[in-house]
Amino acid sequence: MISQSLTHEFHNFNVLFRNNPEVEIVCFTAEQIPGIADKTYPPELAGKLYPKGIPIYPESKLPELIKKFKAEEVILSYSDLAYDDVMHKASIANANGADFRLLSSPSTMIPSTKKVISVCAVRTGCGKSPTTRKITQILKSHGKKFVVVRHPMPYGNLNQQKVQRFETIADLKKNKCTIEEMEEYEPHITNGTIVYAGIDYEAILRSAEKEAEIVIWDGGNNDTPFFKPDLHIVVCDALRPGHEMKYYPGETNFRTADVLLINKENQSNKESIEIIENNAKRFNPNATIIHADSVLTVDNLDKIKGKKIIVVEDGPTVTHGGMGYGAGFVAVKNSGATILNAKEFAVGTIAETYKKYTHLDKILPAMGYSAQQIKDLEDTIKKAKPDFVVSGTPIDLARIINTGIPILRVIYSTQEKNIQLEKILKKKGFL
Repeated sequence: MISQSLTHEFHNFNVLFRNNPEVEIVCFTAEQIPGIADKTYPPELAGKLYPKGIPIYPESKLPELIKKFKAEEVILSYSDLAYDDVMHKASIANANGADFRLLSSPSTMIPSTKKVISVCAVRTGCGKSPTTRKITQILKSHGKKFVVVRHPMPYGNLNQQKVQRFETIADLKKNKCTIEEMEEYEPHITNGTIVYAGIDYEAILRSAEKEAEIVIWDGGNNDTPFFKPDLHIVVCDALRPGHEMKYYPGETNFRTADVLLINKENQSNKESIEIIENNAKRFNPNATIIHADSVLTVDNLDKIKGKKIIVVEDGPTVTHGGMGYGAGFVAVKNSGATILNAKEFAVGTIAETYKKYTHLDKILPAMGYSAQQIKDLEDTIKKAKPDFVVSGTPIDLARIINTGIPILRVIYSTQEKNIQLEKILKKKGFL
């Protein structure tokens, strides 16, 4: 059996196959995230049935891997895929003699001894983390003891990442976090919230339970929760209406949500919002619908009027998330500044990113999975010679790169318009 690609696959393997002698996982394949292929899932994590660990190959080699290992089945274990892409992968598996399997979310969820709130989405970049931060603010105001557990990002030494705990900014450096990891962990840390992450999510959950009465699952991409939730909140994107029914496994989240939060309504229109509402009424009529705005703030925005700027956006949102722009562009589009086309100045791995994601134009994706990508990000900005950089990423980019060019941060938060999250948390017994 071959398990296909990336972070969710390690979790699925750990839960369903690590100690299952009736099934042999012959390899993992990897896609989406640079640098994960051609590694090994180490024996210390793979368990006693895999004393040599499990090799990880590029997904492009899937046909030859099926034949090489005589694999009988391919399991899809990653997310934010258009349905056409899912079926292309199924067809490749079938054409090469293997069955193709999708795992149900309940079969891969770990039950907790504490109450669990999950915050997931129908696509990456919908606004999960601002929604999670809103929930943490509410819980904190009621004196609740909680931790956030973040979806995995296995970019470094997998053994060292088995269980990670982040309480301070220094912990990010100590754990050699990538820009994407920092984008997810740093805002919670600066708000005084402890974050857990890593590879072995049962071990992570047991550690988190020791210091919290409530565990918040802050999901990644549009993955389903790794923990069995008592309250399942799913964020939809008013800028991408209909995507809730076209991407895997986002539709699963959409159909199983207790609460559907339609975000970015202030940037969208009535017709788009109604598409999502109508899909909710048809496919999840029991879900509570929250209408929300994504509120953007930029300090010293007046400084960029008449100036040349480069807009840096959250990497996953504008790459495999498919968005042509993010919060940075929205914040500055009517500022009177000249937005330089970053694509024209791209170097190295950043130039390769534009070739892979051809929908991108003007904005600069904050790719930072490696030291080389961070350098290429810096060099692209230096080559453009803007007066200012406007950063739509959730982190303090000035802490990561050094270009000598002033950086203005865009901060975004979730603001409900009808039913309040606090009311729902009270009703569900969290407050």
